[in-house]
Amino acid sequence: MVRPGELNLMTAGAGISHSEVSVGSDAALHGVQLWVALPDSDRDGGRGFAHHVPDPISLTGAVARVFLGELAGSRSPVHTFTPLLGAQIDLDANAQLHLDVDPTFEHGVLCDVGTVTMNGTDLAVGDLGYQGAGNASVRLCNVGDRPARVVLLGGAPFSEELLMWWNFVGRTHDKIVGYRQLWEEADPRFGVVEGYRGSVTRLPAPPLPTARLRPRPTPRGPNEKENT
Repeated sequence: MVRPGELNLMTAGAGISHSEVSVGSDAALHGVQLWVALPDSDRDGGRGFAHHVPDPISLTGAVARVFLGELAGSRSPVHTFTPLLGAQIDLDANAQLHLDVDPTFEHGVLCDVGTVTMNGTDLAVGDLGYQGAGNASVRLCNVGDRPARVVLLGGAPFSEELLMWWNFVGRTHDKIVGYRQLWEEADPRFGVVEGYRGSVTRLPAPPLPTARLRPRPTPRGPNEKENT
């Protein structure tokens, strides 16, 4: 079970199966699902799961909950395979917040509720502001008369080329083809979801595209600065 302000972190390693089931409430599901790339040295490791309830931290005009990494003197105990930052920040109406961050990280700010600015750039609900590595701070401002909520993300630029297709992440087109074949064959590397009751016990993979898959562009260089 994951509740507001909490973290569920699933590590796939060489392969994992999972299912997401709502609790049946009539309220709209409100959350953020993030994918974190494993470095090549750890991508074939074991699967894992971590649950964490971060303590709220009172800041000037805001409350932060650090679920990954370190921010404002609070450190999450959750293990990650590369240096990362993840924090939910609830901003009071008209609040302004200046946060010291790791200058070796890229940072993103996802606006979840309200209207905010990141370093002076407007962000509406669903917008993701970007700041390149080389910056030692992030400025947030709630420009509305009601509370706002953002998710601050950060990490060292990931230099490895990746392919993402359906539920598979690989380094080459042929790897993705192989992973799909193993999934269709119910290879034990993916495990099973014990006790799951649903209309479909195993979701089949869609057909592969007719063209070869290409890696996503590599991240920007560490000296570039950009806000969007």
